[in-house]
Parts: sequence; structure tokens; C-alpha cells
Amino acid sequence: MTSSRPEVMWGLVAAHAAAQARRVSVADVCAVAASSAQASGAWVTAAASGGPNFLMCVTDPVCEQLAELQLMLGEGPCHDALAAGAPVLVSDLGDEEWDRRWPGFTAEARRLGALAVFTFPLIIGAIHAGVLGLYRSSPGLLPSARLGDSLILADAATVLLLDGVRDGAGGSAGEAGMDGQPPGLALHRAEIDQATGMLTVQLGVSATEAFARLRAYAYVQDRRLADVASDIVARRLRLHPDPVPDGEP
Repeated sequence: MTSSRPEVMWGLVAAHAAAQARRVSVADVCAVAASSAQASGAWVTAAASGGPNFLMCVTDPVCEQLAELQLMLGEGPCHDALAAGAPVLVSDLGDEEWDRRWPGFTAEARRLGALAVFTFPLIIGAIHAGVLGLYRSSPGLLPSARLGDSLILADAATVLLLDGVRDGAGGSAGEAGMDGQPPGLALHRAEIDQATGMLTVQLGVSATEAFARLRAYAYVQDRRLADVASDIVARRLRLHPDPVPDGEP
């Protein structure tokens, strides 16, 4: 009996996990998604506070920087995919339309070598769990067959991501957690959260404002968000409150 396409794709994910001698995770979906779509790389970002804020897995350093860039800027295809609840398919980042839509993200993404980006929201009902992202180093459409496989893999990532949250999956330092998140990504996110908490005290602002200040500083200084957070946590960097205008208490 011929297997259905979802069965085939789940089989590829399971086979990838078996080859790594681990439980199936979103990291396996990432790897299969990249190869299936003939993409240069793939990533999965978990959603928090309405945005793609928690990087779970990447297949290469460019993916990590593309995901972090959108977190820092608050714009990009991952944000739009979550907001619309529909895929955002960009076959050519050189098109002026994307410069107008994401002025900060597009130019930097091209500099990183991403010339096409395809993002898929991870949604079940009213739950927006995250985003599956793909990038290519050359422009071009995602053929319909590969688009269909990517949608199946996005559903797989949604199930695995929510299962990981429900199970409280995690690993010890130096090994990937059950959800497939590498320890380096977990450390970066922990430092960003810790730096945000420190800024709430140093600046006397809310956590939302502290995170906005952290993102703004990284953007203005043309530095990676994770690097700025690491410096703040290590107390190599301290941000200062805005000066109070004359005449105000």
C-alpha cells in the first residue's frame, strides 16, 4: 500500500532522529525541512508574547543570525507569518517590495547571503506556537510539491514543539534537550532574559521597555543581540537611564 505524503515526511523525520540516536525533535524537522525544500538552511523559533522570540534549532549560523535579526528589529517574515497565521513566501529578497516592507531586515539578510526566505507559522487552533523558517542563497520560487512538504513539516514541528513544552523537555549543559535545542542557543536566550531583568533594575523600567532598550542598543551599535546581552550579564556593559529633561521632576 502506498504511504501518504505526511507518512513519508514523518518517516524521514523519524529516520533522521534514529541516525542521531535520540528522540524525535524539532531539530530533526529542521534538518528534513532544509533538505526537502533544497534550501540552504532552516530554523524553528518558538513564540512568546506574540512574537518569534525563542530560537529552538538552526541548521547553520546564517539561520541563527536571520532569526536573531528579526528578534532584534521586531520585523521580518517570521513576525508577519505569526501575525497573519499564513506562510510568507519571499522568492527574491532583491525585490524592492521587501525593502519597503522590512527596511531593516531585508538589507541585512541579503548581506548574510539569504536571497529567498520562506516562513510557515506553527499553529493549532488559537495557539501560535512558533515559526518554521527556510532560506536560500539564491532567489527562486518554492515549487508546489516542496511547498506541500514544508506545510506538512510545519505541522510536525508544531506537534513536537507543543509536546516539548508539555513535557518540560530539556537537557543538561553540553547536550541537546528533548526538544532538540542546542545548549548554545539555550545559553544565549538565558543571557538575553537575564540581561533584560538586569536592565529593568538599572533603568527603572518595565521588562518590555528594558527589552526594547536592549534591542535598540544592539541595533545602533551594529552588534548581535546575544553578544550585547552577554556583556551586560558579565557587567562589561551598563546602559544608563535617559536623562530627565530640564523642568521635569
